[in-house]
Amino acid sequence: MADRRILIIDDEQAIQAVASLSLKMEANWQVLTANSGSEGIHKAEQEQPDAILLDVMMPIMDGIGTFKQLQQNPQTRSIPVILLTAKAQAAEQEQFYDLGVAGVITKPFNSLTLASQITQLLGW
Repeated sequence: MADRRILIIDDEQAIQAVASLSLKMEANWQVLTANSGSEGIHKAEQEQPDAILLDVMMPIMDGIGTFKQLQQNPQTRSIPVILLTAKAQAAEQEQFYDLGVAGVITKPFNSLTLASQITQLLGW
């Protein structure tokens, strides 16, 4: 499982840093990062990660818009996407699952169990 590659798309540098360190230390995964939806889409096309952690609330192109573009692109539609969101309401999370995301992790997440949560959500 150490050869997994995860792309984190989040406009907050602190979230990227904590999640990256967590995934590298806990699971020895390779982590790629992007600061915006458009940058994330480009990196997903180029790098073909095993999964994407995608922030919902970002300027310009939010996570839902980014997810929809990833789904429309034949190069990226098969990459599982897990949303990172501060929206913990069950109804909102249900809407995310209805879109076809692989999972939802609420912020603030537990950095000590992040890789385990991803593993569980994706059935790895």
